[in-house]
Amino acid sequence: MPSIGEMSNSSGVIVGIDNGGTKNNVTVLDASGRFLIDHMIEVPSRVTEGTAPAIDALEAAFLHGLEITGVERSRVRAVGLDTPGPASADGVISSKGATNFALPEWWGFDVRLALQERLHLPVVYTNDGNAAAMYAHYAHFGFAASHRSSVSAIVGTGLGGGVVENGEVVRGAAGMAGELGHVHIPMDGLLQEGQSAPQCNCGFVGDAESVASLTGIRKNLLPYWLIRYPYHDLAAMPIDEAAKALRGYGERGDEMARHVFEQQAMAIGRLFTIAANFTDPHAYFLGGGVVEAAPSFRDWFLDTVREHTLLREEQREVAEFALVPDLDMAGARGAAVAARNAHPL
Repeated sequence: MPSIGEMSNSSGVIVGIDNGGTKNNVTVLDASGRFLIDHMIEVPSRVTEGTAPAIDALEAAFLHGLEITGVERSRVRAVGLDTPGPASADGVISSKGATNFALPEWWGFDVRLALQERLHLPVVYTNDGNAAAMYAHYAHFGFAASHRSSVSAIVGTGLGGGVVENGEVVRGAAGMAGELGHVHIPMDGLLQEGQSAPQCNCGFVGDAESVASLTGIRKNLLPYWLIRYPYHDLAAMPIDEAAKALRGYGERGDEMARHVFEQQAMAIGRLFTIAANFTDPHAYFLGGGVVEAAPSFRDWFLDTVREHTLLREEQREVAEFALVPDLDMAGARGAAVAARNAHPL
């Protein structure tokens, strides 16, 4: 089983729950730093049914994690919970709602407090990008995690991630720190001649997510490149399907696909360059669909990100570039680590 470092000899455990649009994933972290579940354990999340069914589903995930590990409820010291954003640092869903929390009853709903009252246990909230960043940090640095810093970029439908400083997620006053996707990046030299400035769903123009995300591919990058390659196989497909199929072409070395992904890697490199001059982290972590791709493509993409991350010589000597491990379980595991930091075993 993966371990993130022995912390004490007590018999307590932490339960981590990763809440998603359709599924909840759960893990259990013991006092030795060992995750007692080494694969995805999912139950329906029921978030589209409303707040009450969703809290029922979170409790079901909690109980299922204990059942499959044989851990008694009395040993649980705290619960780590992550959800997609936007939400406050304390787990209050945005008053404007969110993609996964579209029903009005979710708007302004305190999901952390509701679960805490249901379970009668301390619940520590972390957004899903920060949870994955936290797990990447601790899995990579182990015992040294509390003395290291890192920045993570996780490419999905949007661009998530997080900033970890001395082993703690930087949350910010309103819980919005680490929203790396909405950092504006330079577009000079990234965009081709005649390529329009990319627009993000958040309303920004030229932020990292407008390029380095599946939405960025569908909305901004692929339409331009299909004009340059009008006879490409993907030109005959609906744009949503073509965007999802693009990675497979990239893995096979397709020229047009590599142009698109090169722009994404350049965007992430420029984002990391900003991080280098703002937080100067020990490590830069990359996660998302590119991590799950064929090794040759994954390595090419990470190398391209590294190439476009401009570091000073002193930084190059100490900084590391790595992939987020166990990505499908990173959210639940990172939520558990955050809860353990708040409630040491």
